[in-house]
Amino acid sequence: MTRLELSENAGPGGAERADRIDYPASAAFFAIHLCCFAALFTGVSLRAALLGFSLYVLRIFAIGAGYHRYFAHRAFRTSRAFQFVLGFLSQTSAQRGILWWAAHHRRHHRYSDTEQDVHSPILRSFAYAHVGWILVPRNEATDLEGVRDLAQYPELRWLDRHPYLPAALLALATWLFAGLPGLVLGFCWSTVAVWHATFSINSLGHLFGRRRYVTGDHSRNNWLLALITMGEGWHNNHHAYQASVRQGFRWWEYDFTFYALRILSWIGLVWDLHTPPRAVVKGEQRLGRVVIEKVARQLASSFPVNAIAAQVQDALAHAPGWADLKSRALSARLQAETFWNEIDLPQLPTLDEVRACARARLAHTPSLDEIALSARRFLLELVYSRLIEAAAPPPAG
Repeated sequence: MTRLELSENAGPGGAERADRIDYPASAAFFAIHLCCFAALFTGVSLRAALLGFSLYVLRIFAIGAGYHRYFAHRAFRTSRAFQFVLGFLSQTSAQRGILWWAAHHRRHHRYSDTEQDVHSPILRSFAYAHVGWILVPRNEATDLEGVRDLAQYPELRWLDRHPYLPAALLALATWLFAGLPGLVLGFCWSTVAVWHATFSINSLGHLFGRRRYVTGDHSRNNWLLALITMGEGWHNNHHAYQASVRQGFRWWEYDFTFYALRILSWIGLVWDLHTPPRAVVKGEQRLGRVVIEKVARQLASSFPVNAIAAQVQDALAHAPGWADLKSRALSARLQAETFWNEIDLPQLPTLDEVRACARARLAHTPSLDEIALSARRFLLELVYSRLIEAAAPPPAG
């Protein structure tokens, strides 16, 4: 089997990672990109161009409202019939089945920008986060346990088992409506544009833009991505409160998908549109313990741990009682917290210094003191582990 290996260095730790694109399984993906060049022979008609633009808008809306805000996050409610319509429209974008999409997206939020994230540009390459992760065999399976609320509907399971049927029917319709130019511009061009607009949220949305909220990951608000994805580019807002049907939290943060859903709510097709509490929007809500711990570990890792450990080790080497303290630590009879309670060294960053670092690096949050406390604890644990490694005798032989 012919495969292309994509290798990239993970950020923290520098571990080498490799994934392989399965070309036979990904042939249609590359073929649709190549078919875009057929416009050189079919020509570009106004009718076909308008068809392509209309289908781009319709499917970007379907991805944001269907795949994302409804199936992945259940940010509003609808009827079983319109639920199927949303699923069908979502799958005309040829981004696999709705259960597959929702399951992987929920996993992304659970492990965002960590080793278990399926598409983090922070820990993997930009290319892998943008599109590579979709094309590797190990991400083909659907985690039905992660979408049990959706898998209970037979019609949604049927759609998920036939992920490309809606897209194929749409391709046929564009050909019948506007001939070959309609197929090339109306379907192929708009499909490729929809793909890369969507993929850019996973890649560019974690690299470029502003972080208004502390979320424990690198999600960012980007006005340009919000424009081309009808509101999905307010990504940091979304990570701060995932259950919100509205991702543009401020009045000036345009969110055309939300506006369309509001109109649909007026005619009764959708209802119970979940919006963020005022405290969340203003950044006044305290963070959950999981986010606090995650941010604290990141903050602790930002300090020069090895340099601090070297300074501490040099200071301890001249301190009375160091031999006994080292012996107890090496025999695993001394935990990190107890170890630091027994000594007081100026080389160690104080809580005030850690708090100042947190204030400089993070967005405003009422949980800053909790983050600083946890970060200093993690920092001391990191320094302690370096001391134990340095003090341990070399292996025999």
